[in-house]
Amino acid sequence: MKHVLSDFDLSSEELGEVLSLSAEIKGSPEKYLHALEGKTLIMLFELPSLRTRISFEAGMSGLGGHAIFYGVSEGGFSRSETLGDGVAVLSRYSSCIMARVLSQEAMEKMGESATVPVINGMTELYHPCQNMADLLTIQEKKGGLAGLNIAYVGDGGCNTAASTIIGCTSMGMNVTIVCPDDPQYSPSPELLEKVKANKGSVKVDHNSSTGVRDADVIYTDVWVSAGMEEEKQKRMTMFPPYQVNTELVKKAKPDCIVMHCLPAHRGLELTSEVMDSPQSVVMDQAENRMHAQKGLLYWLLKE
Repeated sequence: MKHVLSDFDLSSEELGEVLSLSAEIKGSPEKYLHALEGKTLIMLFELPSLRTRISFEAGMSGLGGHAIFYGVSEGGFSRSETLGDGVAVLSRYSSCIMARVLSQEAMEKMGESATVPVINGMTELYHPCQNMADLLTIQEKKGGLAGLNIAYVGDGGCNTAASTIIGCTSMGMNVTIVCPDDPQYSPSPELLEKVKANKGSVKVDHNSSTGVRDADVIYTDVWVSAGMEEEKQKRMTMFPPYQVNTELVKKAKPDCIVMHCLPAHRGLELTSEVMDSPQSVVMDQAENRMHAQKGLLYWLLKE
């Protein structure tokens, strides 16, 4: 049994296996229609999400399995039951648990209590399933991963940035975090130290023009994520210089692709002109959430 509680739970070899399976299943879905028949995925959501829920549910269904949704925000585990006890019971009902919760600490507790694989559907620190879809997309568009340069533009301290750093460097990519000169919006020193052993490199650049130079991929995300509403005013003054617009994209490689994990706020973190341009792979990236999660589910649950 294996958990994916954070991006660090997959070695580069294991991540490569998941990506290969994802591509194979995407290319020949008919071969895997019954691959997880009889398997049940329980999806726990403390924070709602259009793409995470639907992509996991559609992915499990496409493999012949069944997915059950439960909103923890609707009351959580009943009668003051501990998280550990609740997850231990759910393990008796399912083959796998996917959880999208606000606390990485809660995610770790789930891993300690579960007797089936637990998948991190997102916490405040990591978003590993998003990164798997991102890597699958880049691999499709560029023909590989090792040696490519990706510029993550915006909030370098968020969960998507952290997973980009971990997953992309694990696969041999070079990551530049392009963000404001503020510790709150930069990767933590602990994270940067932890990925030094990975195949790729990571650096931080506070200048958007130099940060995207030589980029094969430009990636951005929302400026104000869920739970950050109190910081909205500060964020809306800090991030405009990091908008992904036509002028910024021109500073990257001519064949650079543009990514966004959605939902996008057009006119803020990126312009409609860029999002709707031929260089945008945003919708392919969103579709690949389902294919990458199929690959992960099959990798975790195959007999």
